[in-house]
Amino acid sequence: MFVVTGATGNTGRVVAERLLDAGKPVRVVVRDRAKAAALAARGAEIRVADLQDEAAITETLRGAEGAYLLSPPDPTSSDFIGQRKGLSERLARAAQRAEVKHVVLLSSIGAQHAAGTGPIVTAHNAETQLRATGLPTTFVRAAYFVENFESTLPVAQRDGVLPSFAPLEQRIPMVATRDIGAAAAQALLEGQRGQRIIDLSSAIEASASEVAQTLSRILGRAVQPVLVPLAAIEPTLTSFGVSPQFAALMREMYGAIARGELFGWDDQGERVRGPTDLESALRALVQR
Repeated sequence: MFVVTGATGNTGRVVAERLLDAGKPVRVVVRDRAKAAALAARGAEIRVADLQDEAAITETLRGAEGAYLLSPPDPTSSDFIGQRKGLSERLARAAQRAEVKHVVLLSSIGAQHAAGTGPIVTAHNAETQLRATGLPTTFVRAAYFVENFESTLPVAQRDGVLPSFAPLEQRIPMVATRDIGAAAAQALLEGQRGQRIIDLSSAIEASASEVAQTLSRILGRAVQPVLVPLAAIEPTLTSFGVSPQFAALMREMYGAIARGELFGWDDQGERVRGPTDLESALRALVQR
């Protein structure tokens, strides 16, 4: 039996569907049973639990051949790093106590760095905590999510502008979340005895200018990329309701991107590329 957290989200849903496609028994962890109706109709066992509830998650993980774990972010938190560190610590303890045979963690590019990466340091913390359990683990270090552009689509559609916190001509590795889910599901199906790192991107390495050009074709109108200066990141994000601490972490992350410090891969990782190209990923966002 496989356990999937975040099963109604972009990556967890794909993990659960791929495992079900393979004929595997799947238990999904959700907070809202109604949102998992389609998975239940396919035969998935539904467990309603809060990831913060260590006892409940321990019982949910018990007997699992493999588990897909993630730590959903709360950008409104006034203690983003501490909150996420506490959550990932509870998940690691739950997996250890339940004696899960293999844990696949949604991690991030840059997770090998202990500092200077903004919110990505939480992925470093989660990897460190899981390593300490001694459990067989696979860390899926995903590149920049193409879905991060979803929040800017209304501006592109309405005003023909694509705001970017990253330098407009800087090409960065990206990945569609469907490819993350597929890679995680494959890792679960393959199993693992030791520790493994998957450095995951798609057939995509693009700049904000190239994203804008692609959106121009998709939308049938000109879309111009516009650089948002680093100094404007914090006031811009806090105006949308995120906490000042999280906004400061995002500025740190985009500063690392601009300096070319973030998008490097770990020498111990396996380079894996998903099949989704930039235009296909963006078209899927526009059609939602």
